[in-house]
Amino acid sequence: MKRIALVLVAALAACRGGGERGRSDTSTAQTFRVALLTPGPISDQSWNGGAYQGLLRIRDSLGAEISHVQTATPADFEENFREYGARKFSLVFGHGFEFQDAARRVAPQYPSTIYVTTSGNTAGANLAGISFSFADASYLAGILAAGMSKSGIAGVIGGTELPPVKESFAAFERGFKSVRPSGRVLSAFVGNWVDVSTGKELAVAQLARGADVLFQNADAAGLGVFQAARERMGTYVIGSNSDQNAVAPTVTLGSVVIDLPNAFLAVAREVKAGTFRPRVVTFDVRSNIVRLVVNPALAPRIPAGTTAALDSVTRRIHDGSFTTTP
Repeated sequence: MKRIALVLVAALAACRGGGERGRSDTSTAQTFRVALLTPGPISDQSWNGGAYQGLLRIRDSLGAEISHVQTATPADFEENFREYGARKFSLVFGHGFEFQDAARRVAPQYPSTIYVTTSGNTAGANLAGISFSFADASYLAGILAAGMSKSGIAGVIGGTELPPVKESFAAFERGFKSVRPSGRVLSAFVGNWVDVSTGKELAVAQLARGADVLFQNADAAGLGVFQAARERMGTYVIGSNSDQNAVAPTVTLGSVVIDLPNAFLAVAREVKAGTFRPRVVTFDVRSNIVRLVVNPALAPRIPAGTTAALDSVTRRIHDGSFTTTP
């Protein structure tokens, strides 16, 4: 594959902020350069891995020079935003709601760089957010969980209590209770996005309380939820952010997918073309960027009535006749 610029791919090695930043001394001012900051490892097969695939899509489709760094703290967010601005990168993604404060502080100092925060609701002269409207697909996941649950108890496990995650869990519960009004949804948070063992412990605890379907949105820590489900017969998981149906195909009912590669590419195309207007860019179920993807391996186990309900609600969301918000 031909590339018009040197490709910079960061390794997951020990370095400031947990990643190693690619550099080039031969880049020209005309080179389209795009950077990505993630709050966790790109090996999570979820939120961060999907973003990294988006960065690679930008490289391959737009001939961009790319760079990635894993960050750990708000201080890392700001430091790396500043460095990429000083190096005159065209576009910098801060991948998560938690990057917004740092982006607001740094962006005005580097007006030639566009800063974009995912799950963000902030915009400025050279600052934009991407909102994924995760709630609609999460509501559908709740319907799926209710149709498959024998106990009438489901569990949700998150990384940290960020507003988008809490919103998606609330939507999941509404979907679950639309089918099982007397059902219960247990909730727990790991406190970070990387602790696999704690993710598993929380899942085991919810299973012990009767939950038999778990919805996780915990990135790398969520891999522990899949481990717990595999070890307990009659338990299912619903994945998030990326298509996680292959992570544990015998227990994964489906995934609430965000097509991060196409979302990132859509923004990057506008930036490269010089047509990007800083704003909050919204992708929802109707855009097909966010959707519930049922695991085809387990689809035959889903009751016909549940499948019909999923199809009906999805159609109504698309035509605007149904809202998943209270």
